[in-house]
Amino acid sequence: MKNILFIHQSAELYGSDKTLLLLIKNLDKSKFYPIVILPNEGPLKKELENESIKVVIAPVLKLYRKMFSPKNLLGFLQDFQSGFLVLRKLNKEYKFDIIYSNTLAVLLGFFFAKKNNINHVWHVHEIIESPKLIRKIFSYLIASKTNNVVVFNSNATAVFWKEKSKKTYRSEIVWNGLEIFKEKLSDVKRIELKKELFNSRDNEIIIGLVGRISRWKGQQLLLKSFKKLNKENIRLVFIGSPPPNQDEFLIELNDNIKSFKLIDKVQIIPFQEKIHEIWQLIDIAVVPSIEPEPFGLVAVEAMLANKPVIAANHGGLTEIVVNNETGILFKPSDVENLSNALGILIDSEELRIKYGIKGFERALNNFTVESYSNKIQNILQNI
Repeated sequence: MKNILFIHQSAELYGSDKTLLLLIKNLDKSKFYPIVILPNEGPLKKELENESIKVVIAPVLKLYRKMFSPKNLLGFLQDFQSGFLVLRKLNKEYKFDIIYSNTLAVLLGFFFAKKNNINHVWHVHEIIESPKLIRKIFSYLIASKTNNVVVFNSNATAVFWKEKSKKTYRSEIVWNGLEIFKEKLSDVKRIELKKELFNSRDNEIIIGLVGRISRWKGQQLLLKSFKKLNKENIRLVFIGSPPPNQDEFLIELNDNIKSFKLIDKVQIIPFQEKIHEIWQLIDIAVVPSIEPEPFGLVAVEAMLANKPVIAANHGGLTEIVVNNETGILFKPSDVENLSNALGILIDSEELRIKYGIKGFERALNNFTVESYSNKIQNILQNI
């Protein structure tokens, strides 16, 4: 049996959080014994503990945009010392065979593995265009011999980082996967939830964006495109919350909803743990990210719920959504192009159903949790 220390950047249940949870839930426990380090309390910790997984709270050494100030650098060094202390104690007890850093945002595992000559896997879920300094640092670290293997979550992510590095290193591309939820809401319950959560009538077409309210996820772009639609039977819902200490994005979104006079047609609700129920209330899923998505897990969620997906035509989304087959790919950051795509699906229930069926078939063939976890386990087994 291999003892594996998983280190992750947050304790929420968004994209990379969810994929880590599903991976650990589906690990063959006769071959792998997982322990997880998270930076704080949260729903991910609760879910892991429900699976009888040991979770330890400790600094994970995040590299972020505003860290290069004397105060923040001092805090980073203090976290370095306390994080190493936690890992020393854990390693003394469990003698880790592999340290698995899930996302680039955590540096603790890389440095500890390097110092103690422990096998290290870096699972990269990010494309980082800027700032250039952080991009260069990660390009160097990814190519380090400390990493036994670098796992990329899409071809787009792999191409981005390999173009930034002049070195060759072992890597694998593994698409993320999700569970298939078989619980279906009754028509009565669906109507009830639409009214309760969205203040919506049953005959309204619900356009949904599920994800963090942030600078680059495209909420403002979608709002502007929605404003151009002159239709009565539609409603736009944003499901998600801003990152910690970044409430300005939510405030700006609310302000624009008011200034566009769309209060009666646009709803914002916080992140929902029972997201599979939310997808059953949505008619059209939109993933309008203004920067390339490394993967785009929310598109897979929508497809597994038989929903058509309108997505920005860049990054990992182009590996998930097949244009005019499972949804529509639109020109990134183009308000008019996105508005036209919305209009096509709003006006055609037949297309919505057709794309939804084809999307489910594609997700079933390519993006299941079984496929995802089996590929990762094969990588771990071969180290």
